[in-house]
Amino acid sequence: MTAEPRFLAIRSERAFNAIVVGIVALGFLTLVGVGAYGISVMRENIIFTRWVAHTYEVKGAISDFLINDERTETARRGYLLSHDTVFSDSVATTSARAGRTLLTIQQLTIDSPVQQANVARMRALVAQQQQAIQVSMAFARGGYSDTSNFYHDAGVDATRQIRALAEQMSEQENNKLRVRESGEQATVDRLIVVAAISSLLLIFLAIGSVWVILRYTRQLNTSQRELATLNAGLEDQVATRTADLRRANDEIQRFAYIVSHDLRSPLVNVMGFTSELEAAAKPLTTLLERAEAEAPQIVTPEAASAVRSDLPESIGFIRTSTQKMDRLINAILQLSRQGRRVLTPEPLEMNRVLQTVTDNLAHRSSELGAQITVEPGLPMVVSDRLALEQIFSNLVENALKYLQPGRPGRVEIGGRRQGVRVVYEVKDNGRGIDPKDHDRVFDLFRRAGTQDQPGEGIGLAHVRALAYRLGGTVTCQSALDQGATFRVSLPARLNAEGPVS
Repeated sequence: MTAEPRFLAIRSERAFNAIVVGIVALGFLTLVGVGAYGISVMRENIIFTRWVAHTYEVKGAISDFLINDERTETARRGYLLSHDTVFSDSVATTSARAGRTLLTIQQLTIDSPVQQANVARMRALVAQQQQAIQVSMAFARGGYSDTSNFYHDAGVDATRQIRALAEQMSEQENNKLRVRESGEQATVDRLIVVAAISSLLLIFLAIGSVWVILRYTRQLNTSQRELATLNAGLEDQVATRTADLRRANDEIQRFAYIVSHDLRSPLVNVMGFTSELEAAAKPLTTLLERAEAEAPQIVTPEAASAVRSDLPESIGFIRTSTQKMDRLINAILQLSRQGRRVLTPEPLEMNRVLQTVTDNLAHRSSELGAQITVEPGLPMVVSDRLALEQIFSNLVENALKYLQPGRPGRVEIGGRRQGVRVVYEVKDNGRGIDPKDHDRVFDLFRRAGTQDQPGEGIGLAHVRALAYRLGGTVTCQSALDQGATFRVSLPARLNAEGPVS
């Protein structure tokens, strides 16, 4: 797939994902809105239900009042006919109950001005009825037994009006009940609609979610199969490239060895002829001195300068250059030999390894007045002892070489475990390294800063080469006049084939 179709596919996938997320979010928001509306409808339904129950309670109180009132009237009749005190006691009891019930009706209908007016009328009628009852019962206790006018007295008329008013009040409550039950039923219907809509939304979201999950599952399975295929090929590619790298590295090592070996032969010739020139210069000097003594007119100033000054100076330059070239060739040979050396991994207690390093440099650090400290409890590592000793010897020696004059030297070595790797640090308080030179200091024959110390720019290059061979890296963190910290990151375990993660 070319770059443009791949880009379009990614954009299409992102757009689809955005649409799916938007639809799901909209569905959930709608569901939340429906739920909130459902809660509102439910609260409204509860209010209607309470009012319906309240209406039934009012109707029940009116019915109780009417029953007690009629019982009062019945008890009066019984007393007028029989003069039995049981009926007079019943009159008192039922009258009291009717009064308490009327008070209850008044309290229950506090929200209805019409019913409050009816209650007031009812009280007046009850008072009229009670007065007639008391008068008739007093006549009966006095021995008057004529009941022919019973159906025409004020009490009977008040009772009829009380019954009619109670029926009117009950009918008014029935009207309210029909309205409230209608509202209650309406809220129930809305709740059913809300529940249906919620169910449909949930079904839609469930179907959409299942579809999205299945789609991504298919894509994931496809990706896993492709990844497995790529991994199978990748292992072969890695093995092939690793073998190619090893062959290339071996070729470089052989080339470095051959070049350095072949350079040594003409260098030895140059050094030999330089010694012969130096030996030949002595008879020339003797001859010049003799000529100056016996025939000074034949000795020119140029000849004298050439024998006494130019020739020894040139021989000295040649010797210095050949010695430097000899050191460089030896360094290349050393790097070449290290690259061909077989690594021997073994469990190493780094505190012991570093103690050996610091002991070897103790005399040098004492001369410079510097202190080397090793942090206790450094993490162990399985690696090549000789390579690690050379790495830290070079780093500590480099730190001692570039201490800041006038400042007591201090070199600190620490370390920590980071997952399957270990990191060791060599920190000093020396001159420091300019940040722009942090990478170049690891290049072969490259040095940074003031060149007032002996060296060919090989030590740190050697450190990096050894660290690479151990499967690690080495980095520098520093600033001018603020010391330097070199970090060596290594695999915790190195086998004969290479680093183990």
